[in-house]
Amino acid sequence: MEFPRALAIPLAYMPLAAIERATGLLFQRVLKEHPDLFERLGDYRAKRFAFLPSDLPLAFIVEPAGPSIRVTRKPVKQDLADASVEGPLFLLLALLEGRCDADALFFSRDLSVTGDMEAMLAMRNALDGADIDLPRDLSRLAGPLAPLFGKMGRDIRRRALNGETSRWN
Repeated sequence: MEFPRALAIPLAYMPLAAIERATGLLFQRVLKEHPDLFERLGDYRAKRFAFLPSDLPLAFIVEPAGPSIRVTRKPVKQDLADASVEGPLFLLLALLEGRCDADALFFSRDLSVTGDMEAMLAMRNALDGADIDLPRDLSRLAGPLAPLFGKMGRDIRRRALNGETSRWN
């Protein structure tokens, strides 16, 4: 499933600082829930990783050494990342959670990986071992409304990935 175009178009006009701030808060929350997320990267921790949703006008550059995340508009300059993965947003999020077989998606051309393949493989392995559950992890930002937001997040994930992926690990 692709991200709805009607929701993606406004992202091209929103102030990048606002998008980056929101993304940074979510990134920090995930790191708080998984403080050792990037430990398994080893020497690749110093690399920069670009996540390029094919259905959004944005790119997300993660620097595990920081750790930090940066949001830019597409196209992305090649010198901003050592390794890149491109695909629909919901598939990238499923990869983040370890909910799909990255190799199968790569060979079926649903994902495109460029740059340092060894670094991207190390990132995949780090993510696979992290037990990330975005609805669970991010809903905690909602305080007493966390159960409601968690349920909504799980419903969105289920609908977005229905038939797209299967759990493999």
